[in-house]
Amino acid sequence: MKNSLRNRITLHLDMDSFYSSVEVRERPELKELPVVVGSDPKGGNGRGVVSTCSYEAREFGIHSGMPISKAYRLCPDAVYLPVNMKLYKETSEKIMDIIRIFADRFQQVSVDEAYIDIGDSINDYESATLLAKKIKSEVKRIQGLTCSIGVAPNKVIAKIASDFNKPDGLTIVRPEEIQEFLFPLQISKIPGIGKKTQPALQEMGIETVGKLASCDVQLLISCFGKFGVVMHQLANGIDMREVKEREEVKSISNEDTFEEDISDPFEIKRSITDLSEKVHVSLLKKHFRFRTVTLKVRFEDFRTYTRAKTLHAATTDKEVIRKTSLSLMEEFIGKGRFRLLGVGVTKLERLDEKQTYLSDFL
Repeated sequence: MKNSLRNRITLHLDMDSFYSSVEVRERPELKELPVVVGSDPKGGNGRGVVSTCSYEAREFGIHSGMPISKAYRLCPDAVYLPVNMKLYKETSEKIMDIIRIFADRFQQVSVDEAYIDIGDSINDYESATLLAKKIKSEVKRIQGLTCSIGVAPNKVIAKIASDFNKPDGLTIVRPEEIQEFLFPLQISKIPGIGKKTQPALQEMGIETVGKLASCDVQLLISCFGKFGVVMHQLANGIDMREVKEREEVKSISNEDTFEEDISDPFEIKRSITDLSEKVHVSLLKKHFRFRTVTLKVRFEDFRTYTRAKTLHAATTDKEVIRKTSLSLMEEFIGKGRFRLLGVGVTKLERLDEKQTYLSDFL
């Protein structure tokens, strides 16, 4: 398959069980033990979830996103560790610095994933394979961690390929091998086909990528709307998105300057609710979660104040934005009339690629 924009070779690098691998690197005595990173299981009564786990823990049926209480029931003897995001981010930055050196274009999509476009400097898959091996070797040598890489003509195939032979895998999919590689796979391998879409496709008799690729696209559109076109294209290995660095976003906010100053609590609540909604929409569109909510108030005499509250964990919850902003606002109620109110979020963390993938198409 040829890209109509330009021929290219794309690599997708995915760190292997990143959080738990970093923990094992820091504490070698944990090597080959089942390690679970997440909230405190509290003897099976914990209410959090598994962030990630080692491959040894996966042998017990544990996986990311699982309730920590269930993980404890499956393997009470596992080593349970709290999330150390500061350590993981520091390690991630060092890994991404290594990868950038080899890229014509580079795009980090999460703390442990990145795309690398090498199509300007390399145009054959033998050289691309050697480069991928070099990247894996450098990450292992410098950071003591393994990664898996997919090498393919575009982003979607490279992403699927990087997950094909984990851990420490390297999977090459040449243009002439796309159908042979994709078509036998289960439809769940297509990014974005999840718990709701998969059963709907299965009811239509579509179990494999090949079946999805050969399905009448008009039928898919009638059942899934625009997403039907996206699924059909991905199943056929078509992905025209380019690899490009995303601009760093440090905050997302929205302000409301009133035509007439306000002091009525109902009007204040309505304004903050509207601002929270706008911030939330922008947050999801830009693929972030947040840890800090900020409030800005300006009185009629132009006195301006800001307040902020940092949460224990990052979230995308709209209600958290609204309720936190209203809570911060309580300090100022009854102290004058307001010319401006503003709501924002900071300490942003990019959502995982698997959580945001489809929004790049729709």
